[in-house]
Amino acid sequence: MINRFRIQVCALSLLLIGALSQSLAATMVGPWVPIFKGVDHSVSTNTPGGTIPRLQVVHALRVDLTDPDIRFETTPRLTNNYVSGSREVIGLTVSDFLKAHNLQAAINANFFAPSIYYPPPGTVMDIHGLTFNQGTNVSAASSTEVATMTFDILNQCTVIPFNYPPKPTTGVYTAISGDRAVLTNGVNRMTQSFDVDPRTVFGVSADRKYLFIVAIDGRQPGYSDGASFYDCAVWLKLLGASDGINVDGGGSTTLVVEDTTGVPVRLNSSSAVADSGRERTVGSHFGLHAKPLPAFINDIEAVPDDTSAVIKWTTLEAASAEVRYGLSTDFELGSVTNNQVTNIHSLSLTGLTPATSYYFQVLSATDTQQYASSNFVFVTTNYATTNRVFDLGQSWKYSYDSLDGVNWTARDYDDSAWNSGPGILWADTRATPNPAIENKMTQMPGDPNTGFPYITYYFRSTFVLTNIPPGSSLGFSAYVDDGAAFYVNGAKIYSLWLDDGAVNSTLATGYSCAGDATPDCVNQFMIPATANTNLVVGTNVVAVEVHNYNARSPDVTFGLALDVIQPMNRDIGMTIGWSGDKISIEWTGSAVLQSAPAVDGPWEDVTPPATSPMILQPSGAGLFYRLRQSP
Repeated sequence: MINRFRIQVCALSLLLIGALSQSLAATMVGPWVPIFKGVDHSVSTNTPGGTIPRLQVVHALRVDLTDPDIRFETTPRLTNNYVSGSREVIGLTVSDFLKAHNLQAAINANFFAPSIYYPPPGTVMDIHGLTFNQGTNVSAASSTEVATMTFDILNQCTVIPFNYPPKPTTGVYTAISGDRAVLTNGVNRMTQSFDVDPRTVFGVSADRKYLFIVAIDGRQPGYSDGASFYDCAVWLKLLGASDGINVDGGGSTTLVVEDTTGVPVRLNSSSAVADSGRERTVGSHFGLHAKPLPAFINDIEAVPDDTSAVIKWTTLEAASAEVRYGLSTDFELGSVTNNQVTNIHSLSLTGLTPATSYYFQVLSATDTQQYASSNFVFVTTNYATTNRVFDLGQSWKYSYDSLDGVNWTARDYDDSAWNSGPGILWADTRATPNPAIENKMTQMPGDPNTGFPYITYYFRSTFVLTNIPPGSSLGFSAYVDDGAAFYVNGAKIYSLWLDDGAVNSTLATGYSCAGDATPDCVNQFMIPATANTNLVVGTNVVAVEVHNYNARSPDVTFGLALDVIQPMNRDIGMTIGWSGDKISIEWTGSAVLQSAPAVDGPWEDVTPPATSPMILQPSGAGLFYRLRQSP
């Protein structure tokens, strides 16, 4: 199922391609298409010549600053060991920043250091120029990044073309800065030049109602060449701005929005992604929170429990209710329905696995039409008991020979010729290995041909399950330097900093924390037992391949602990009250509602199965209700 937002993006892309091929006009400012409440998206382009001599593709967001649901966030300051002017923030890609802060849109902002292209996410960085995040001063004003845009707590915007010496920051709630103002009071401050690059620029309308967030693509001949500062001012004015500033561009220019399942979607074509397939890690970001667009189906809310969830929503007219759900957007687990026609809807999903992500879609139908929402996701809670299967002292078989094309993860693979050792296994070619890594019990050899560790090491071990409890999960705690792929009985279950299809010579795409498998850098993940159809009662095989991030990195580390996590039996509760002139019965937890004509029964499940809340019309017949724990 492709959600409606993605359909809009595709439609805009087709419009853009058509516009480029037909060359209809010198400059084409694309229509503003609503994508969130208070946020519109536009794609524009031009035919080279005239005012703008180069081919350019421009993605812009127009944000209504008067919308009360719009909130801004910039990169937060370090919580530990913050030092103004040197150790200020943690670097992330724009997509990761959006996910980490549950934003609806995000883009790169201020210049920053170090400005190397692909430092791993988590690198400590310094922002250049004044930055505020939710009332906290993250970075001080700079004599080089002098153009500043500030917002108070109500999103009232002020543009300071030259903020050095710095202006007072009383009342500033959000702030970003760049190296120059390009547009002031509708006047282009720049002169035309051939210094062209991808650009990120911000603008605001004369009445300060609209903020414009603009990404101009570049360094991609035949698609978009890039823009000069003069071009940036031209585009800002065409889009509706009267004042604007330039912030960090180049490979950093990345405009990302969230789809309804929380997945980042890049709107523009980043030159870094076009060049390497990866977003650049940047030190400064600007993001926004916004509510979904109003539609026939509104106010969608998921209230998850450990093995159940209640999905609620409203409709503009009385309609039926259906929820499709599953571990993917194929909704392979089926659907629940309620044909009662109403404006307020609530359906329960049962038999779920704790601490697991579930995708869902709601549907409502009137007499004449069916409506469907976009795809959404929720995560069940984890009221569970944890039983350790093996800890970091586990013994492992290991190999550093290339196993490309060999089915080495299978249960029946013969690893009798492999080396073996317990605990955390490691290789370090430095004179003094990192003393902060604990439980280092087994040293592995490095590659004598390079003087560094092998790029890839392979590991196998076994564990025994006496049963597979319903709703249970496998919980992994991995200490890895740098990337890894995990398998159970031959099936891949998880990847960490490693692309699919990795072979022996594949380098990891990054690393966790500071890159060392210290006790405070554990990678934890859970896999539902039902998601791994290869899991068996008896002996199982866990296999892991660990890859180094750099062929000249001096160390590789691996250790793993495994738990079985299963739901706890919990008390359930029920309340009965009035909802207008009707009776409302509500309950919590995974339970089945039963009714009886008398306290001593006979008790029967309510049919069709009831979901909380259940609304009843008062009648002369007296009924008793109770809950029983669902299986």
